[in-house]
Amino acid sequence: MKPAKRPFNPQAFLAKVGNGKTISKYRKGRIIYSQGDEADRLFYIQSGKVKVTVVSEQGKEAVVGILEPAQFFGEGCLNGQAVRIGTAKAIEECVITSITRKAMLAALRREPKFSELFVAYLVTRSNRIEEDLIDQLFNSSEKRLARLLLLLANFGKNGRPTPIDGSINQATLAEMIGTTRSRVSFFLNKFRRLGLISYNGKIEVHRSLLNAVLYEKPHLERDEKPTE
Repeated sequence: MKPAKRPFNPQAFLAKVGNGKTISKYRKGRIIYSQGDEADRLFYIQSGKVKVTVVSEQGKEAVVGILEPAQFFGEGCLNGQAVRIGTAKAIEECVITSITRKAMLAALRREPKFSELFVAYLVTRSNRIEEDLIDQLFNSSEKRLARLLLLLANFGKNGRPTPIDGSINQATLAEMIGTTRSRVSFFLNKFRRLGLISYNGKIEVHRSLLNAVLYEKPHLERDEKPTE
């Protein structure tokens, strides 16, 4: 009698080296891939954080995402993307699983639980992009910054909110919400003065900031030019 087959564990699958899979450590500041590189694999973050940026033809750089553990990136290769449209860089020490396009497609076809995990990630990411677009269209820079801080601190997830590391600086925050560094500095000082955040090398977000965003408290006002 054959032994019972062990149930498939997506996290265990992603944490092991195997056919088409490698696991690498990246030191802080190391480039994982660059804009224009061949797109032949995707990545899964086991630990650490990754920043994804895009540079326009005019040379302007924009931060399009700060990615955390249990997130995929570079998945455009599954849909015919031949070259990278952005650059991914480790902003702290990372452990990352790399999966070739062929191995990923085979796993998705073979393992329903893995397919469910990946589809859930794609849906969550799609929702986040939609929310970001609405945020850019209708909210002031101040509210966009407040929402971004809540997201970076993992508010709403299990456990206590996490401090935002100093590697995510004011310039990065400004690029992510589409405003200037000076405006971000002004708003951060305002949030700290109001007791919405505290700062000691890392930004600690308090629940009062969430309340201010959810209940439209007058702390967050449209006191800026519409073009910012």
